[in-house]
Amino acid sequence: MLPNTPRSLAARALPRIHRAAKGKSPAAVLAQHSRSNALSTTSRAAGALVSVSQSVASRTQARGFATAAGEGSFATLQASAHKPLFDKILIANRGEIACRVIRTAKKLGVKTVAVYSEVDADALHVRLADEAYCIGPAPSSESYLRIDKIIEVCKQSGAQAVHPGYGFLSENAEFAERLAGEGIVFIGPPASAIVSMGSKSESKNIMSAAGVPVVPGYHGSNQDPNFLEKEASRIGYPVLIKAVHGGGGKGMRIVHSSSEFADALGSAQREARKAFGNADVLVEKYIERPRHVEVQVFADRLGGCVSLWERDCSVQRRNQKIIEEAPAPGLSPELRADLSQKAVAAAKAVNYVGAGTVEFIFDNDTEKFYFMEMNTRLQVEHPVTEMITGLDLVEWQLEVAAGNPLPLSQSAIPLVGHAFEARIYAENPRNNFLPDSGQLLYLSTPEPTHVFAPSLAEHSTPAGEGNEFTPVVNTSAALAPVVRLEQGFEQGAQIGVFYDPMIAKLVVHGRDRTEALRMLRGALEEYHVVGVATNVEFLRTLAGNDAFVRAEVETGFIPKHFDELFPPIPEPSHEALAQAALFVVLRDQPLPTTTSPWTTLTSRRFGGDLYERTITFQSEDTNTPPMSVRVTSLSNGLFDVTTHTASGERTFRSVAAHLASPTTVACTLDGARRRTTVVAQLPPPGVPASASAPNTAERLHIFDGARKTTVVRPAPAWLLSLGGDVLGAHRGALRAPMPSVVVEVRVKVGDRVEKGDPVVVLESMKTETVLRAPVAGVVKAVGCAKGEMVEEGRELVDVEEEGEAKV
Repeated sequence: MLPNTPRSLAARALPRIHRAAKGKSPAAVLAQHSRSNALSTTSRAAGALVSVSQSVASRTQARGFATAAGEGSFATLQASAHKPLFDKILIANRGEIACRVIRTAKKLGVKTVAVYSEVDADALHVRLADEAYCIGPAPSSESYLRIDKIIEVCKQSGAQAVHPGYGFLSENAEFAERLAGEGIVFIGPPASAIVSMGSKSESKNIMSAAGVPVVPGYHGSNQDPNFLEKEASRIGYPVLIKAVHGGGGKGMRIVHSSSEFADALGSAQREARKAFGNADVLVEKYIERPRHVEVQVFADRLGGCVSLWERDCSVQRRNQKIIEEAPAPGLSPELRADLSQKAVAAAKAVNYVGAGTVEFIFDNDTEKFYFMEMNTRLQVEHPVTEMITGLDLVEWQLEVAAGNPLPLSQSAIPLVGHAFEARIYAENPRNNFLPDSGQLLYLSTPEPTHVFAPSLAEHSTPAGEGNEFTPVVNTSAALAPVVRLEQGFEQGAQIGVFYDPMIAKLVVHGRDRTEALRMLRGALEEYHVVGVATNVEFLRTLAGNDAFVRAEVETGFIPKHFDELFPPIPEPSHEALAQAALFVVLRDQPLPTTTSPWTTLTSRRFGGDLYERTITFQSEDTNTPPMSVRVTSLSNGLFDVTTHTASGERTFRSVAAHLASPTTVACTLDGARRRTTVVAQLPPPGVPASASAPNTAERLHIFDGARKTTVVRPAPAWLLSLGGDVLGAHRGALRAPMPSVVVEVRVKVGDRVEKGDPVVVLESMKTETVLRAPVAGVVKAVGCAKGEMVEEGRELVDVEEEGEAKV
């Protein structure tokens, strides 16, 4: 029997909404918003259907509506025509997507069941759900991927359906079949569609037969290396070798000439076999300046299938998306219609049901597009489609899974304005986007204006005559700018090493691309995180890049514009250093808040009332010279502040300053009033202080306007000396650079190793790191085991250096 932990809705964890009525609790505001949104969804569907032609109305009626669309509302339908939604659903996922599904379910009055691993016991999705059940330890293979445990929870809780979210079991045909066998509804496509689209080779054969263009290539079963090389020559170089059952860039190689083919093929096959258990590959023409354009499709069980228009997801790192927009910029109406028609044809070719995404490679040079693959689930980037259509796609999923027809016909689906989504990850862009983990010590986000996409029915323009796939894109509507925040973590949460490092998705919607992009930059400026490295600064730079502003997007955008996206880190400004120093002084010696003889006597210090302190700072690049700030305390809460950097010196006179909060410095510099966030991050415990390792000293994070500056307060000399003694005594000690899972320990006590030999393999956020012996010698101690979770700074292996034992 699995432990059951009933949970009530944690209203404080939901996104805030502007202009809440006085006296109303957040839960009451959300409930009011949910009711109004549900009503607007119904009226929106009815209102949009009024505008369709008689033939569309007849088709709609034939698909299950009891009355003509023009009669006004779903409320007029016969009770037998519209099947009731589920009473209770289980969400087989975690993080922001689980929270996203729970919010829609609550809006519709559907109860929710969460599942969680042991490390997610206090996660946000667990607190938001009506019920929550622990299904195992942290590793996905022992929890979120355990089909048997999820089915057991369904039976125990009485959940009638399962929403898989994305990732984990969302595209697992066996999961869908097992649920069906137990009489539980899978909120997704049939298993047959998952199987057909799960094989890149089979899916492209199906698409070709259905008239959907595919990239020229070989998608057959003959895996003979000589045959594949001949096919590559026939196709013409450059070609792309791609694992048939792959994803995420694994088993993929670009080959520019026949002399490279054999080595690239072998490498791709080895990687594919290791990642997917299958070494089969296909060979395709490599598009040199491609865009990634995808179409959101939706199909019901009654034969209806529509396009909800396209998205552009071209800007990627490690073959994974980081920023998406809708609609795709620069497409002609004819091209948009062709994309949508082909996407719908693709979905119908496999008898698709539910939400799916048909992905295309778009050749920037020829403006031709080719089928790439179909994702048989709701995509991470679905909110941008919701924003330009005014729809709730999770609500559509529940309606379709319950057996109801699609709420709207093709010609009634709006396309209004422009939307962006920025994925906020715990990762270090300047270190090849290496994932990070740790606690969110501080989290401050922009204020969301909406929980769900607002209705756009009043701004929708009917499709043009003759082609229902040719919408009139409305970019002149008087739209109120919208900011949405889809997040699965709050301040204090732990970003662990077992799962994807995405923290949140920041979504904006504006009248046109220019307005939406301006809003995105502004919202990113207000997103402040301390505790883990994030890509927020990178995203802000990207959103302001001239080429991106001009919509000159392609999948190679980041390497092409690398120097512009990663400029040298500038020296901290004098203003930022002054505020950091004032923060330290005011924190360590707070200004008196009460009046007493002891605070009013003028000579309470030897030498008078003057107090002076010099604070040294270091940038995170330890190769740069240190900086210093001299702070002189005057009377009445005033300070003189002098900053010294490599570029010069600056003095700010009679600065009024105080701590407005534990993380806010309020001051006046050169006549300008400022309120700046400064967050202190202490070093991890148990790690000896080192001048060459900034993370072993206190760091201050200064959010000054649009810029984040991080400075280090070097440890005092005596502590560095002590740390040096500890490190010097253990030159062969190998420590965990970040919280990680031990994948492999390649040595045992007594083994001899050479400097640089691999000794431990760690995994954090699906990324492996190999730790190598720092010195040559004999392994003296091993402090970890395979499968163990280790904290940052933990000593994993100690190598006794040659000659060390004789000293």
